[in-house]
Amino acid sequence: MSLQARIEEVKTRIAAACGRAGRQAEEVQTIAVTKYVSLETTKAVLDEGLQHIGENRWQDVKPKWEALHDRGTWHFIGHLQTNKVKDVIGKFAYIHSLDRMSLAKEIDKQAAALGIQANCLLQVNISGEESKYGLQPEQVMEFASEVSTMKHIHIAGLMTMAPYEAEAEQTRPVFRGLRELRDRLNEQHIFPYALTELSMGMSGDFEVAIEEGATWIRLGTVLVGKEL
Repeated sequence: MSLQARIEEVKTRIAAACGRAGRQAEEVQTIAVTKYVSLETTKAVLDEGLQHIGENRWQDVKPKWEALHDRGTWHFIGHLQTNKVKDVIGKFAYIHSLDRMSLAKEIDKQAAALGIQANCLLQVNISGEESKYGLQPEQVMEFASEVSTMKHIHIAGLMTMAPYEAEAEQTRPVFRGLRELRDRLNEQHIFPYALTELSMGMSGDFEVAIEEGATWIRLGTVLVGKEL
């Protein structure tokens, strides 16, 4: 299947999921996860009109970013080591993986040095899988309170990864849990603004994520294919 055909199929599936949930398709933004494809394919993704690019590792994305960074919006969606913050900060519009205080302090420090505010999402390990990064749900309120005092970090919302399930429906409690956690943060006014974004849903489960309120879905193979 061609890239254009995959994009059209994904758009159709997004529209159907939004219809089931009583949402507008415009409420859901697709992040094309290009970590497994070449610079040429990443350029083709942008040429097809997709606006959001997601990457996991600076050392892998560096040549793509240097060639294409003035096109689209770049999201850092992988685990971010503290010593790599200096490479990422100021280059990616959003960091989806803020999950520990040492990382928050370094992002705040590096953003202050650049005179910018870093847009971040709190990564939460809703499923409790030991193999996944992220705050435990019970840690989020206290962590958010501390981060709210950092002048150079803006929290856009929350991110999670669901376990792989043969039946996508089984991921629903994970996505619902993230939405409910975001709503509780907003109800308690921990930040002086509303958290609007829910980054959740990947190739195998994005339709369920949309039904549960995802605003950003992160799609790799189903959208851009896999080359490497």
